[in-house]
Amino acid sequence: MQKKINIKDVAARAGVHPSTVSRVLNPATHSMVSQAVGERILKIAEEMGYARSPMASGLRTGRSYTIGVMIPDLLNPVFPPIVRGIERTLAEDGYIAILADSDNNTKSERAILDSMKARHVDGLILATAHRKDSVVDSCIEDDIPVVLVNRTTDSHEVTAVINDDALGIRLAVDHLLALGHRSIAFMGGPQNTSTGRERYVAFRNLWKKGHFRSDSTLILNGKSYNEQAGKAGMQKILRSQLEFTAVVTANDLLALGCYDALGECHLSCPRDISITGFNDMPFMDRLSSPLTTLRIPHDEIGVRAARLLLSRILHSDKTVTTVSLEPELIVRGSTASPAKA
Repeated sequence: MQKKINIKDVAARAGVHPSTVSRVLNPATHSMVSQAVGERILKIAEEMGYARSPMASGLRTGRSYTIGVMIPDLLNPVFPPIVRGIERTLAEDGYIAILADSDNNTKSERAILDSMKARHVDGLILATAHRKDSVVDSCIEDDIPVVLVNRTTDSHEVTAVINDDALGIRLAVDHLLALGHRSIAFMGGPQNTSTGRERYVAFRNLWKKGHFRSDSTLILNGKSYNEQAGKAGMQKILRSQLEFTAVVTANDLLALGCYDALGECHLSCPRDISITGFNDMPFMDRLSSPLTTLRIPHDEIGVRAARLLLSRILHSDKTVTTVSLEPELIVRGSTASPAKA
């Protein structure tokens, strides 16, 4: 059996002390060694077939080099690009992600947290946060490094990377107004999430300022961010028989539900009703009426969240900050000038 190469073997070949090799091979201390020496040691380690042992490193540093990542719905196409950005960034510092799907269930979130703690993760990235969230509170109380993505809590006591939800809604409304729409409905998301609340409040504020006509019956919020909730909401709006020529939705899945409801009533988008989404999920440009939506920088959200968490872990940075990224309006075929006044 071939002998397993260790740090002492690499150090002997390189003519340096084992502690120097250890610093080079540890992403957290790599910068303590000159670039020339570091590159030479890395080349020798690769030639010798050295494989770093996270378990052994953990025994020395007290770290597991794992990060827990909890998302609310793996089937939602918004989250895979965010997770990809997280994983790629963590890998640069020798970390791996343990991914868990809570299925939008608060009991599952608590169980996942307990499981992550048992695995001694070095930190957590949560996409599951509610405005009042016991899991987040528990992380703060236990001093577990944590960063929220896409959502935040009412207390704002934890670092988060989110989108400028109010700006996104304003961009959608301004676009519809420019097309000539003056009566606009709204299909929002669950109000126990920051995204659901912020997008709803932004729409109501624009309405109250007289930017367009609407009616409280035309402003609804679903209990979930899914296609079924969007369809049920649009059906209720249509049953009101109130006049409207466009609907702003709080995410793309809700928008898809609105498409379904219009189709059942033999109405079409955008001929009868224009629709805007939010998130720009994959394939939204492949619909029969490609969806006009707000594009959010999914990958950048993951990258920024991972970097903030690593800063907390590696440099004991406990600064609490909220990073707000700007969405971009992507105009496609689901919006057009109203057919009639």
